[in-house]
Amino acid sequence: MSLIAIGGLLLFILLLLLGGGVWIAMGLAIVGWIGQFFFTTTLPGKNLFTAFWETTASWELAALPLFIWMGEILFRTRLSEQMFEGLAPWLNRIPGRLMHTTILGCGIFGSVSGSSAATCATISKVALPELKRRGYDERLALGSLATAGTLGILIPPSITMVVYAVAADASVIRVFLAGFIPGLLLMLLFSGYIAWWSLRHPDKVPPAEAPTSLADKLRRSGSLIPCALLILFIVWVLVAGWATATECAAFGVLGSLAIAISSRSLTWRNFWDGLMSATRVSCMIMFILAGASFLAKTMAFTGIPRELAEGVAALNLSPYALIAVLVVVYLVLGTALDGISMIVLTSAVVLPMIQKAGFDLVWFGIFIVLLVEIAEVTPPVGFNLFVLQNMTGKDSNVIARAALPFFGCLVVCIAIITVFPQLVTWLPDVVMGVSR
Repeated sequence: MSLIAIGGLLLFILLLLLGGGVWIAMGLAIVGWIGQFFFTTTLPGKNLFTAFWETTASWELAALPLFIWMGEILFRTRLSEQMFEGLAPWLNRIPGRLMHTTILGCGIFGSVSGSSAATCATISKVALPELKRRGYDERLALGSLATAGTLGILIPPSITMVVYAVAADASVIRVFLAGFIPGLLLMLLFSGYIAWWSLRHPDKVPPAEAPTSLADKLRRSGSLIPCALLILFIVWVLVAGWATATECAAFGVLGSLAIAISSRSLTWRNFWDGLMSATRVSCMIMFILAGASFLAKTMAFTGIPRELAEGVAALNLSPYALIAVLVVVYLVLGTALDGISMIVLTSAVVLPMIQKAGFDLVWFGIFIVLLVEIAEVTPPVGFNLFVLQNMTGKDSNVIARAALPFFGCLVVCIAIITVFPQLVTWLPDVVMGVSR
């Protein structure tokens, strides 16, 4: 049996398991076991334990439960409500109004967390209940959160970017700097779609609040100041190199607790409930990550990603035809692999092809990060879909359909940076040129 046929069979088994109601993490691990047992000579039991240990015993991953707990604190105290109250007057005249907070929140938090899962889980925990309470369309909120959560790996700092920079032997700082403008562009595309949708469906958007004076807007926004200062502090110490992402997450938790205590909205009950909820969500995410890691090992042992990449290399395509084919290849890989595995397993074959075609490796890094973002919302292994499914009880396919328009925004962003690569390379060239 060919490697492509094996990959198709494993994907079919995974779809059957997920359709039958098997837990997501268990489904991933079962398919990984089947692939290794029947199609490789390695020991699946040993690799299963190794994958689970390597995934969960990670210092970088320690930031995940802390950021989720930070979101729980904001959600279970009055801080989230105060944040929305402060933003409402400023967004009142924009089509979509408070729905844009999902994009703004994910963009701001993504600059702190560096994790798609943490960004999606944290902002969803804060925004979804508040948007539902105010009467906003739940389907649009789910779609925007699933895709905007991926900003966590595009807006620096980003673990995915670090992995790519190491694999490509590129400057981590240049790759980080290259992510800012595409990140802002993607936020504008997401918000643009929300505004367009709101104009098309005015009956599904709550009525605008009464106009307020500038003084009243500033007064109502006063509640934003503590949280804004906390976010600015976290970004500052991270960019200055004074703290790692995990340490910043710890600062975020301590800061959220301090703000909640000072506002007298923290009780022993919501403290305990928030801690337990953060524990459950973190365990769910880590369990899925471990299952995905084991499946990625299976793919590596079978050689399916390498086979795909070598098949593309054999076509001898023109530069833009090569980019188009790589988009399709990475979209296919994204249905079964997490983003970091996609990069690690294909870089040895793909990067020489990219250099030969004349593309800048820093530009390609942002290109591949955008494709990884698409993989995060692509069934059956779209990780953000799983996060929202476990948080809301909605089926992942329902969330995937809600995310389709925003999926289109990601594709448009890829097309724009391909036609105008200066959007990616300009900032690194300017900043690094000045620094030299």
